[in-house]
Amino acid sequence: MKQHLLYEGKAKQIYATENPEQVIMYYKDDATAFNGIKKSVITDKGRLNAAITQELFTYLAANGIPTHLIEQLSEREQLCHTVTIFPLEVIIRNIAAGSITKRLAVKEGTRFQQPIFELCYKNDDLGDPLINDDHALALGLITPTQLSEVKRLTLAINTLLQHRFAEVGIDLVDFKIEFGMKQDGTVVLADEISPDSCRFWEQTTARKLDKDRFRQDLGEVTQAYEEILARLQA
Repeated sequence: MKQHLLYEGKAKQIYATENPEQVIMYYKDDATAFNGIKKSVITDKGRLNAAITQELFTYLAANGIPTHLIEQLSEREQLCHTVTIFPLEVIIRNIAAGSITKRLAVKEGTRFQQPIFELCYKNDDLGDPLINDDHALALGLITPTQLSEVKRLTLAINTLLQHRFAEVGIDLVDFKIEFGMKQDGTVVLADEISPDSCRFWEQTTARKLDKDRFRQDLGEVTQAYEEILARLQA
């Protein structure tokens, strides 16, 4: 089923299949931070992220969110619909952490009165700059109708994920997701949702259970990813 490599990113590889409307996504153990400045390998990260994404995409699909995921093929491989990815990182912030604390001088841990929706232009040469809706539309990165749908889906995803993680004692601090368009024009959630792309804090202790353990040299990175999966599967 797997054919030639179509694309390789920092954390995943995309392979063609005999069906042009389907691809295989392979999760790697490679880890990067700070726009690729910090690099390493995290044991079992690919396997854990694939499993966590499968759990969350299945949950979201059951609650009306269209995704590119078709099925899990192996511990590190997923069969997905072929999509044209919008060159945008879509971010939701529920609690202050990361770049926003420096950019807006907000104390880490501040809970926002409502979720903050942000867009970044996916461009490595420019460092994935923060942009607004007008930038995205003026640059032709997405159409007004598609952007409206992305916003609707993103806010719905946030509500669903906040509820799901609260059930297992975790605060969904923030997350970064991507969307794409299937060949029939449907806008769908793509890429992954994992500790690589989200910040998860234990509700009672604020212990970090995500990629910040790698960014901040906190140690026990694999164990944090394992805990997220274990709580979701409990």
